[in-house]
Order: sequence, then structure tokens, then C-alpha cells
Amino acid sequence: MALFDKDNHPLDDKEAIARHIEKALAVKTPSGMELDLSYQMVKRVFNPMVLGAENIPNRPCLFVGNHSLFALDGIVLGPVFIKELNRFPRGLGDKFLFTNQRIANYILKNGAVMGHPQVCSAMMKARQDLLVFPGGAAEAVKPASKVYELQWKERYGFVKLAAEHGYTIMPFGLIGPDEFYGRYMEGQDLPDSAFGQLLKRFGLLTDNFRSDILPPIPLGLLGTLIPKPQRCYLGFGEPIKLARYKDKTLTKRRQQIIRGEVAEQIETQLAQLLFAREQHKGQDSLLRRLLTI
Repeated sequence: MALFDKDNHPLDDKEAIARHIEKALAVKTPSGMELDLSYQMVKRVFNPMVLGAENIPNRPCLFVGNHSLFALDGIVLGPVFIKELNRFPRGLGDKFLFTNQRIANYILKNGAVMGHPQVCSAMMKARQDLLVFPGGAAEAVKPASKVYELQWKERYGFVKLAAEHGYTIMPFGLIGPDEFYGRYMEGQDLPDSAFGQLLKRFGLLTDNFRSDILPPIPLGLLGTLIPKPQRCYLGFGEPIKLARYKDKTLTKRRQQIIRGEVAEQIETQLAQLLFAREQHKGQDSLLRRLLTI
């Protein structure tokens, strides 16, 4: 099957979007040995601490947070949300993740859905928890100088959809996955490097490539590609209830205010989590501290 054929391009086909929604709604909360093994691995390797879980309301939410390097937050958030919080938020993924049918089916099976307005609306009508990182790819490849800074640009879609359906936005912050890897080189420096020139020679990197979305060259555990066992901290802010806006069209100013509230909550969580990590550093084993240098 071709990579970009009609069946694999949901955005270009109303029937394909409908099929995607049907498959997404049929997915059940993961359970069993595979989930248990994933959770135990996350607990042993990254030892996540959850703060503010009592703030999560007993209603469907749109969880909104900061995106981590290489989108590795998913390996921590998925098992923790299900096993510790008893929630199964459906992560909203970029459309390019669903261009290959085999990959798309795997992603769907594990709970993620395409971040398309029709898909999101269907999930909200079905009262599903959703999870979105408004920073998208820009945050997933950000340089070390912008770690734990939101890179949202002018994105308001998550606010408009939440308001339209009267959904509650649940802001959260996560620290740890951004430090699973150091960097041999930042993505923005790659085009002018010797390695970048080599990639250009083989046609793997062109002058049309945007340097701001090139990923860094990672430096993992002991110089390998294995992530460092950096302890993770997950914190939830106060819910932002949008029930009063249901079926209403928000003004641009109101969208900016709500988005600002969400961003402020996340930034507050990040600051508090970094402080909590400093307080708990003494609890980390000597081995963990050595391996995360």
C-alpha cells in the first residue's frame, strides 16, 4: 500500500474521517499484562511523582500540557493516567502520524486519535477524556535553551473546541522527559554542520527544510540512544470550566484570555515541579544521580 494513497489520507476524505472516528470510539481502556509491564517499567526507571491529582474533576476533561523532547512524555503519561488516575485521555496526534495505515492502526489501538476538529468533536460528544499539547512538533524538538517553555505560537483551536462542547480544560505540567537526553547538537545548528552537509549530499536534508523543526542529535544514557533514568514529576493545576460557553462562539479576546489562563496554570505547575524536584533530590539513589548527569 502506498504511503500517501487515498485510504491513508483522512484529511482528504470524509469517509476516511468517519472510519477513523468509528475505530477511535471502539477503542477500550488498555488493561492486562502489557499495561502492567509498561507501568512497572515506568515506575522503576522514571519513578514518577504525581501532584495535584485531587484537582481533576469527576467529568470528562481536555488535558492540556507542555510537550517534551521527542514526544517521550507519552511513555510516562499513558500508564500513569490509567493505573494511578483511572483516566484514559485520548491523545490528539498530528495528521502525519496517520498517513500510513499500519502505523495509524497501532496508534489508534493505543488510544491516540487524529487532531482534526471533526474527530475531536466526535470524541467530546462521546464524553471521552482528551489530551493535547498545543506546542506540537515545535515543543518536541525545542533547543535546550527553551526547555520547559511553552511554544504555542497563535494556536487557539483547543480553546474553541473545549468551549463549543462546554468541556473542562485540565492544565498540567510534566518535567523529566525533556532531560531523558542531552544533545550532541541542536537541530537549528545541524544544517551548517559537517554532518548536515553530509545529509545534504545524500539528499536527506534540503535547503527547504525548516531548521526550527529539525530535532537535536540526542545523547542518552552513557552516550547511547537509551533514555536517561531521569525522575519525572507530573502536576495538575486548577480546572478551567467552560460549560457556560457551550454552543457559543467565543470572541478572539475571550479565546486569548482562556488560553492565557491555561498557559499560566501550566507554567505555574512547571515552576512548582522544578522546586519539588530540588526538594526530593536526596531521595534519588546514587545510581540514578550518576546515570542522569
